[in-house]
Order: sequence, then structure tokens, then C-alpha cells
Amino acid sequence: MSLDQLKAFLARVQADEPLKQQVLAAATADDVAQIGLKLGFEFSGDELLRVSGKTFDRVTVLKNDMPGEYN
Repeated sequence: MSLDQLKAFLARVQADEPLKQQVLAAATADDVAQIGLKLGFEFSGDELLRVSGKTFDRVTVLKNDMPGEYN
């Protein structure tokens, strides 16, 4: 895992409010990883999930469990 890449991305998220809102609106960890990749940060959604609960430079990564919808 590129923890340095993930930490750098989280620092950028902390400093950039529109990016922060985009990340918060993402549906999955893979979506967040794709946002990061577009900005030049390489990490996977799985890597992001593995650091859930940890804090990096005032940013805490939390996995958001959302129940599925049933029709």
C-alpha cells in the first residue's frame, strides 16, 4: 500500500473544501480512490478501507456502513 500517497491525498482533502465535499459525496471507497487517482494520488479503495478508524493529520478515515435498499 502506498500509505504516503493516501496521507498526501487526505492532507489535500483537508485543505480543499470542494474536494472534501466531493469525497464525502462519494458512494464507495473505490470512488474516493478514483477521485484521488485523477489528482495523481495512487491508492485503492481497499487500502482506504484498511485505514478506517485511523487519523492522519487531523483527518479521520471512517467507513460508512449504509444498509442496502430492498424492493
